[in-house]
Amino acid sequence: MQNTSHLLMIRPAAFQYNTETAKSNDYQKNINTISQNEIVKTAQKEFDEFVEILTDNGVNVLVIEDTIEPAKPDAVFPNNWISMHEDGTIYIYPMKTANRRIEKRMDIIDTIKKKFKVNQVVDLSSYENEDRALEGTGSMIFDHDYKIVYACLSPRTDKQILIEFAAKIDYKPVVFNSFKSNGQAQYHTNVVMCVGKSFVVICLDSISDKKERKLVEDSIKSTKKEIIEISREQLEKHFAGNMLQVQNKQGDLFLVMSERALKSLNDEQLDQIQNHCDILTAPIYLIEEIGGGSARCMMAEIFLPKL
Repeated sequence: MQNTSHLLMIRPAAFQYNTETAKSNDYQKNINTISQNEIVKTAQKEFDEFVEILTDNGVNVLVIEDTIEPAKPDAVFPNNWISMHEDGTIYIYPMKTANRRIEKRMDIIDTIKKKFKVNQVVDLSSYENEDRALEGTGSMIFDHDYKIVYACLSPRTDKQILIEFAAKIDYKPVVFNSFKSNGQAQYHTNVVMCVGKSFVVICLDSISDKKERKLVEDSIKSTKKEIIEISREQLEKHFAGNMLQVQNKQGDLFLVMSERALKSLNDEQLDQIQNHCDILTAPIYLIEEIGGGSARCMMAEIFLPKL
């Protein structure tokens, strides 16, 4: 099943600029023109509006309140530390920075267990002892229909852990490098590409190695999914690759993105997307600016069987 109608989202309590993660994510901006209190209030307002947009369109959202202490600047991006699968398995992932590792809360898993069938919880956090990371569906983009996992390498995506994980879940790994215009590695694969039921949104220009680009293109073409290309500018300035296709209770499909991403798309790209599904957008400008992540990062898919 490529899409789900159930999402986990974490309402932020201490959202702020994260100096630890900024070392590998220069999308983050340190805004000093408003107070920390106003930053949190604005982030919460953006979050609440986002959840309302999803639920108004029939998507089920399990909202968990973040705890104020210990402060977790990026708790609003839970897809990096947890993934929940159709076979009843929850995976917990190794995170790059110390202040993101504390986002992994067992009480959240306990809440999930009350609503969904969980057969096992597999915790990969021990890799953190070696300063190695694989940050969930930030690092990995799953094509569940064809059992493929796409991943661009970065300090947050360790190649060997990725290959071992892909073998564990019996998926084929497609590994490549993707770079920003300034030469820095893209920090997560989910800013570069999005895999839907019948299409893939991707910035192929960010893959500078011709062999690696062909590897990715050939893999997508083998699934017969339409390639919808976005530009470097759309990727780097507007988070246009950070999208997620979801479905509602009736089975209608939506591509979820930020308002910023939508405004960057041209008519041809919009037509391509809307040939496959409708679009849902959320105005999350502050979360994008300070957090350096966008709509997809805020949603952790729940594929677990419902109780």
